[in-house]
Amino acid sequence: MRANLIAGALALALLGATNASAEDIVKLAVGQRGNWDTSVSEIGQRAGIFKKHGLTLELVYTQGAGETQQAVISGGVDLGIAAGVMGVLSAFSKGAPVRVIGAETTGAGDLYWYVKADSPIKTLKDTDGKTIAFSTSGASTHSVVLAFIKELELKAKPVATGSPAATLTQVMTGQVDVGWGSPPFGVKELDEGKIRIVARATDLAMVRGQTIRVLATNADVLGKRKDALVRFMDAYRESLDYMYSDDPKVIKDYAEFAGISPEVARRTRDIFPKELLQPDEIKGLDLLMSEAISLKFTAAALSSEQLKELIQIPPRKRP
Repeated sequence: MRANLIAGALALALLGATNASAEDIVKLAVGQRGNWDTSVSEIGQRAGIFKKHGLTLELVYTQGAGETQQAVISGGVDLGIAAGVMGVLSAFSKGAPVRVIGAETTGAGDLYWYVKADSPIKTLKDTDGKTIAFSTSGASTHSVVLAFIKELELKAKPVATGSPAATLTQVMTGQVDVGWGSPPFGVKELDEGKIRIVARATDLAMVRGQTIRVLATNADVLGKRKDALVRFMDAYRESLDYMYSDDPKVIKDYAEFAGISPEVARRTRDIFPKELLQPDEIKGLDLLMSEAISLKFTAAALSSEQLKELIQIPPRKRP
């Protein structure tokens, strides 16, 4: 009798252990908490989509792509969400164990640069001797600011200011002349007339139709956890479809997560056409390589063999 009880207890314990390990934990470093494009994992997890694919996500938020990339390279996380493509190209060319498993954003319709409402700066041409903000080194904001300076022949100083909230504080207190932002951040301040947009990333030819942020992982993680990463990409694609559906829970969850009103949440989603967030292709590679060299992120173009090693996007499942 006692033997039967022990056997039964062992069976229950094993069953519990099996259930507890049924879902793989994937650790993410995510740039810019609350941005629509970086919220795919959060919204998908709230909807139960990642759980359906046998995954539980642990999300840590960073102030920008530079921090995100370092977390990936160090092996502190499994995946970096919204790593700047220029920073990744630079790190890989220097031997860092970084790999790309998907595009995160193509084009930069969300990024804008602004000043205080009473600033004498009307356009970026008025920034000689002034400071222009970007988030962190290697981020998409960094490459855009460098491109502004090069393309417009500006004599402005680029300054790393961190998150949109930290940047706003520095702009409003006069520590930085031109700040950067991305919806939903700044929508309220723009509506209230506290800040004024002086430039958008889309003013630059270099960002149109090019992938500017990627989903990055460590080479060691890709080698050891490829199955979990493939399932992550399946769930990520499904989450994107869900986020652009008519389900009212999408806007409700996003507004709650971002700390904004449902109206601002809808306006923010409208800024991001779904096709800009599709993860299956890194677009504009030839031009990206040319600009990486021009902006001094890399010394030379990567070969086709190197690009094949760097970019390993799991194929989309057939319906």
